[in-house]
Amino acid sequence: MNKKFGYQKGKLRCKVTRQLSKENLPEHIAIIMDGNGRWAKAKKRPRLFGHNAGMKTLRKIVRASSDAGIKILTVYAFSTENWKRSQEEVDGLMNIAVEYFKKEVGELHENNVRIQVIGDVNGLNHKVQKAAQNAMDITANNTGLIFNVALNYGSRDEIVHAVRALMVQGVLPEEVTEERLNAELYTKGLTDPDLLIRTGGESRLSNFMLWQSAYTEFFFIDTYWPDFDKDTYYNLIEVYQKRNRRFGTA
Repeated sequence: MNKKFGYQKGKLRCKVTRQLSKENLPEHIAIIMDGNGRWAKAKKRPRLFGHNAGMKTLRKIVRASSDAGIKILTVYAFSTENWKRSQEEVDGLMNIAVEYFKKEVGELHENNVRIQVIGDVNGLNHKVQKAAQNAMDITANNTGLIFNVALNYGSRDEIVHAVRALMVQGVLPEEVTEERLNAELYTKGLTDPDLLIRTGGESRLSNFMLWQSAYTEFFFIDTYWPDFDKDTYYNLIEVYQKRNRRFGTA
């Protein structure tokens, strides 16, 4: 039997201290984890210190999502534009990704979480590809939370990739439909995000899930990602639950 995420005497055990109503619970939540570098700068520490702190926050939010009964969680971990950062930071982020997959896969697997990596995986270095594939293979048959990690992901690149795939298949212009394009996206087979949260104080999507977010509810908050916590997360979900989503019908 799988144990629930939680803490007890420094070890994972099992207790959920706060419950969310199951009524109008978002099925798919997307998160832009922004503010790690600025959080570190405010503390006069290097940027990678902030990214490591952000990894700890991610661990907590994945647990909170699983505990709440969220079906899909997608996080923006590394964009196609992030390659423009310093080589030191890029290398550090790749190492953090490898460390995350290696350290977390056992616990995630035990809690029935299925890991998926979305983006141009072939553009990542061998160590990241290997760690990511191993995590996906181990958790492939799990039926709980689907945890999407967007690595080397850019939404425009994703759409171009999908269009090229349709062209290779010989699909005629009049045969192109939303359904066919959806089937070629990195998120194929998944529902669109109901709720998107961006931390760090910026109010933009930064090339993240542009196609999928047509009717997504947005929350842009000032809190830096390392300071984001379960209570804030659940508060935003509760605000979402009170919203009336009309999808253009009124």
